[in-house]
Amino acid sequence: MQYKNFFGLFLLTILVSGDFFTLNAQNSDEFVPQWAKTAVWYQIFPERFRNGDPSNDPEVKDIKGAYPHDYSSPWQIHPWGSDWYALQEYEHLNGKDIWFNLLRRRYGGDLQGIIDKLGYLKDLGINAIYLNPVFESPSHHKYDGISFHHVDPNFGPDPEGDRKLIASETFHDPSTWVITSADQLAFKLIEKAHSLGIKIIFDGVFNHMGMNSIPFQDILKNGKNSIYKDWFEVTSWDDPEKGTKFEYNGWFGVRELPEIKEDENGIVAMPKEYIFNATRKWMDPNGDGDPSDGIDGWRLDVAFCVKHQFWKDWRVLVKSINPEAYLTAEVIEPISELLPYLQGDEFDAVMNYNFAFTSAQYLIADIKRIKTTEFEKTLEELRNAFPKGVAEVQQNLFGSHDANRIASHIVNKDLGVYGKWGEYFGLSKGTNPDYNTRKPSKQDYMIQKYFVIFQFTYPGAPMIYYGDEVGMWGANDPDCRKPMVWDDIEYSNEEHTNTGILKSLGDEVAVNYDLLNHYKKMIQIRNENPALQTGSYETILVNDENEIFGFKRELENQKIYVVLNNSGTAKIITPEKITVGGYTELITGNKILFNGIIEVPAKWGLILRVE
Repeated sequence: MQYKNFFGLFLLTILVSGDFFTLNAQNSDEFVPQWAKTAVWYQIFPERFRNGDPSNDPEVKDIKGAYPHDYSSPWQIHPWGSDWYALQEYEHLNGKDIWFNLLRRRYGGDLQGIIDKLGYLKDLGINAIYLNPVFESPSHHKYDGISFHHVDPNFGPDPEGDRKLIASETFHDPSTWVITSADQLAFKLIEKAHSLGIKIIFDGVFNHMGMNSIPFQDILKNGKNSIYKDWFEVTSWDDPEKGTKFEYNGWFGVRELPEIKEDENGIVAMPKEYIFNATRKWMDPNGDGDPSDGIDGWRLDVAFCVKHQFWKDWRVLVKSINPEAYLTAEVIEPISELLPYLQGDEFDAVMNYNFAFTSAQYLIADIKRIKTTEFEKTLEELRNAFPKGVAEVQQNLFGSHDANRIASHIVNKDLGVYGKWGEYFGLSKGTNPDYNTRKPSKQDYMIQKYFVIFQFTYPGAPMIYYGDEVGMWGANDPDCRKPMVWDDIEYSNEEHTNTGILKSLGDEVAVNYDLLNHYKKMIQIRNENPALQTGSYETILVNDENEIFGFKRELENQKIYVVLNNSGTAKIITPEKITVGGYTELITGNKILFNGIIEVPAKWGLILRVE
């Protein structure tokens, strides 16, 4: 094992000894992986990103156990370029509506498809990938894992051969585990990503498993005699004498997601040991003490549902394998409650949904827009919620696999109140008749470009949800999970609305090159200017009347001013805190001699670098 410095070795020794402690703001920066400060994240939903190997496409038997539990109706791999809300001929035969059928669909995305498009991501400027779950599962989303130690066979080159190999294992005994062809392909993906300078993290879903998981199926078969009887939150056993039936807790009541059992210290011993062994496999595949052939970290699903002590123990393991591993959590909590997760003994970062909420309220909302002073107050509260240095590695996102895409949020900008997750999530349902599922207009995309200017200049690591950069649109789950739009695939127009009504004119589905080029430009600006990655932050403009917001990023000899005009008209301003002199406006590349007065276009931003 190689360590970056003596302090890292000293720290690891303390943590492994079990002497946990709360970090103070002065030294917390040392616990954050330094590479994550320069990360530009790209989130991939594997089943919908790219079908690189049609020979491994799932069959109807492979979706058994996944909602909506229809395995007898006609079924096939869904055409990649088809109209999202249009039922295909095979779907009409089951007599169900679009919302039933959307959850039955499989498009055939796989790991080979991701490998094939690493060049695209490199060209875009991406240097870090977050993969939604890749582990064995019957669903399209794979949050209902059969296991955590094997990649889904349908993501690899030999599904049937892999399943035969897996059947020879003893589930909880790592000495019996095999390496499948899908596992090997995952290792190949990691190797190729690393060769391009791209980090990669997996989604760890450790709060629950799926109904098809080996431990749960063994409990169904053997009841209280199962060796896995203590793995899940069983509330009653099948006992005719007592008149009880087998019952268990599913995550938020979802029967397909039986919750793993916890005690006062978090996940109990046997599943905890299994999770730790699976963690070792993906972080150091050959067990030689060199983690360079493994993943670079984890995103932890519903981390707020698992007790803190488990995460503390798990972090010790992760950092003992790779001190530079990155741990980011899905923590849907108010700003004031984030700090316990980010003290250096659990996570390095969170998926920064609070960043999305306040951005929506100010940069996107119209009628319900908050004032500039409130925007800055919320941003300041969010910055102060993180210990020193930790703000730089938070995943600053807008959309995700659980939320509506930014382009559609802009179309529906005043539909909901965005400050609370439940309203942000619930009001963007495609099933909501008030939600407009049309293609965003040119002006809508201009607002998206405006948001991206802020996202890539503000402290934190920006994250793009696959397809946002090419203009994809959609409400939240399942509409945010459409198949990726590629320029070598022919797409049908979207001719149907979410309520099944035919549009008078279909919406064209194609790569939005203007938007794509803007993303490339903003990523390039961030990657080429260290002040935007790790520089200090100072708010310099907060003007409610003119809706002007500005800040300064500074690192060593580099100084950059960012000025945002949130109003609908161009503004001429005289910012006192921007010094007179020569600048380069980084979006246009134009040289500017600033003499105290500057014009900022409507709903746009300027990035001014001192020359």
